[in-house]
Amino acid sequence: MKVRYDRLWKLLIDKKMKKTDLITQAQISSNVVAKMGKEEPLSMESIGKICALFHCSVDDILEIIPDEEGGDLESEDSEVNEDDV
Repeated sequence: MKVRYDRLWKLLIDKKMKKTDLITQAQISSNVVAKMGKEEPLSMESIGKICALFHCSVDDILEIIPDEEGGDLESEDSEVNEDDV
């Protein structure tokens, strides 16, 4: 699974912020920004700090791209019966 942070990068541009400003104001490490540059997943804590800074929701800053090999998250084998719940 890849995570695209293009929405966050655009938000930074719109707010005339640099990545170093994001690190300081959201109180995240430079490693978090490096992971975003590699389209890697982040911890919910880091995502929460960024969302709190911009007063936005998760889908305002990132997009999850499913793996092509894995297909959909749901499959015929993963159906839940009412008896199983």
